[in-house]
Amino acid sequence: MKTPDSSSPYFQPELETLSVEGLRALQSERLQQTVRRCAQVPFYRDKFAELGIRPEDIKSVDDVTKLPFTTKDDLRDHYPFGFASVPLRDCVRLHSSSGTTGNPTVVLHTQSDLDAWAEAVARCLWMVGARPDDVFQNSAGYGMFTAGLGFQYGAERVGMLTVPAAAGNTLRQIKFIRDFGTSVLHAIPSYASRIFEVMNEQGVDPRRDTKLRVLCIGAEPHSEEQRRRIEENLGVKAYNSYGISEMMGPGVAFECQEQNGLHIWEDYFIVEIVDPVTLERVPDGQLGELVLTTLRREAMPLLRYRTRDLTRILPGDCPCGRHHVRLARLQGRSDDMIILKGVNIFPIQIEKILLQFKEIGTDYLITLETREGEGDIMSVDVEVNNVFTDDYATLKRLEHEITRQLRDEILVTPRVRLVPKGTLPVSDEKKAVRVRDLRKLF
Repeated sequence: MKTPDSSSPYFQPELETLSVEGLRALQSERLQQTVRRCAQVPFYRDKFAELGIRPEDIKSVDDVTKLPFTTKDDLRDHYPFGFASVPLRDCVRLHSSSGTTGNPTVVLHTQSDLDAWAEAVARCLWMVGARPDDVFQNSAGYGMFTAGLGFQYGAERVGMLTVPAAAGNTLRQIKFIRDFGTSVLHAIPSYASRIFEVMNEQGVDPRRDTKLRVLCIGAEPHSEEQRRRIEENLGVKAYNSYGISEMMGPGVAFECQEQNGLHIWEDYFIVEIVDPVTLERVPDGQLGELVLTTLRREAMPLLRYRTRDLTRILPGDCPCGRHHVRLARLQGRSDDMIILKGVNIFPIQIEKILLQFKEIGTDYLITLETREGEGDIMSVDVEVNNVFTDDYATLKRLEHEITRQLRDEILVTPRVRLVPKGTLPVSDEKKAVRVRDLRKLF
């Protein structure tokens, strides 16, 4: 088993290679502190009373199952500051979701919370090989979206020269990458693919004309096929990142250089995988919903937060030497599952098939709608590579083959349409829009 690089304060061997027994003892101590903090929050105080729980009843990490779940709707219902466990004068920053479907979720931070967050991101970046002599460029949005500031402060802790390029303006991103010698880049997967496309259009060879070597990707579900295509195109190693603003943002979990699962920092969180229907824990290795309890949050600790993200715990130890539990690549969200003609479908299944075709790009849009006489139907719009043919007969053959393979995978027959590059929508946060469900309008 390897010993991780110990030449940085952001490799912390006393925590990262702590034994399973040591992690459980640390979690038990921090869980008791967290529960005492939560007892100051009216929502949790009422929940404890309903369940007949007192803070002193929670003595070890095994007692976490006695605690109530928390949901995004709970946070919205207590907007804006109902989950604060400290006075607002002790808080120094807040982040929030967009709130496009009602009240946003608001997350508060003390200075200690921000320091812990920056340390977690720095630990992640060091783990994938980022070093002080690297140049780090961040193409995520800054502001309420946590990926911008989260990666920014973590990269600064590592000691890298940072380029806060923010989202969009791809030509400028490429100019910065070349002029500043960017070697570590953070981008969501769909935008990393877009950067390569524009490089191609501009005659820029990322291997010859840039110093890129490490790419951090996350914020939207993506398949292994998409990751490998990005690596091949940009000439980098792309490491999967997982973050959720209700926990802190980026830095919750990250792949190491083995690329065999995301290490989730168990000194920061208690990890559970539950059946999204029964809410009972599932055995390790079985797919379920990720549930997290914070262990290092002052302003707004959360108990058993239902992330809605679907994953599983990977068995065995990682060759890198870290003992923190590893999560498999996210398979989607429990609330994003598509039910069509009685079949359960996840968008990641469709992406896995699409990215096997070199003739198409990485952007696609699944549309669900109800048509009279046909019931619910699925259409899949797929962008074609600019370099691919515009011959009608060839395009039709490709549509037919994609349709056949999708039918074999998802057990229903979608209507596949090949569309020109750049025609599919993105969200306000520049994430690719993957599913549009028009059935809700009927």
